[in-house]
Amino acid sequence: MRQLAGLVLKALGWRYHMPPPPSRKYVLIGAPHTSNWDFLVGLLALLALGIRARWLGKKELFRPPLGWLLRLLGGIPVDRSRRNNLVEGVAEIFRQEEEIAILITPEGTRGRAPYWRSGFYYMALRAGVPIALGYVDFRKKEIGIGGYLWPSGDLRRDFEAIRAFYQDKVGLRPEKQGPIRIREEEAEEVA
Repeated sequence: MRQLAGLVLKALGWRYHMPPPPSRKYVLIGAPHTSNWDFLVGLLALLALGIRARWLGKKELFRPPLGWLLRLLGGIPVDRSRRNNLVEGVAEIFRQEEEIAILITPEGTRGRAPYWRSGFYYMALRAGVPIALGYVDFRKKEIGIGGYLWPSGDLRRDFEAIRAFYQDKVGLRPEKQGPIRIREEEAEEVA
């Protein structure tokens, strides 16, 4: 399956890359996220790179008739209408597994978002795992992991490194890419 996915990506003109992870567990950012094609290209890349990732998705995606398939592909339904301590829930998943990557799209939507959600950061910090800087760049037709960041607890400083990495990555629909920044209220709380 790994070789087949790699061949399909190459046939479509895509290059993929991943440096070896520093840990058997990590949070994998998926960005930019501007179209449903991100999921399909991303799924091929995960297979080609040998990453068996779980991913978070809004619970509405998991309804019949495709809900069972999305769960089979690693999906974890999330009820975004309630505050249910998702950070701690994901940290618990990391504690239970010996090897796992959990994919998060920090924009939280395919549409233009005014800021990135920081849950991925706190999940990694709470679980004591690195953040893999996963990307899809439709302009260059590249996909993969550009590096890893161990969260230090200094959200502002770490987020500057994340922003620097993603600043030149272009989604399929660039007009839907929002700024790579944290929510203003959160930035003030952190300060």
